[in-house]
Amino acid sequence: MNYKDEFLCSRLYGILQFNGLAWLFLGVPTSSSLLYQQEFQKMTEKAPENFRLDYAVSREQTNEKGEKMYIQTRMAQYAEELWQLLMKDNTFIYMCGLKGMEKGIDDIMDSLAARDGIVWTDFKKSLKKAGQWNVEVY
Repeated sequence: MNYKDEFLCSRLYGILQFNGLAWLFLGVPTSSSLLYQQEFQKMTEKAPENFRLDYAVSREQTNEKGEKMYIQTRMAQYAEELWQLLMKDNTFIYMCGLKGMEKGIDDIMDSLAARDGIVWTDFKKSLKKAGQWNVEVY
């Protein structure tokens, strides 16, 4: 194990002392691209109430409509639960990936917000201002 792997493992195992929930949505083109599978599996086994993991493997998985499984597709399956988490002051979103991926997630959140009479763009601005919505794209 190299120093980067050791660092990640130490961070992941630190979640065991964490009282909240860390929910990772990880997207890759093929399952052979999945990094840290064993470490993530250990975390879900050791701390299922603190660590959740959902993969989106675009070239191998599809949704119920037969569409490729991207991050936004996987997140749509948990849309209501994610929306309820966003309503809490102690929820923090960290999103990173290809530029443009956030549009699919914005579309999901926009429909949920509209249902509750909330303007998503305004709500997202308030989340950003509070440091609760963080996006890093390339």
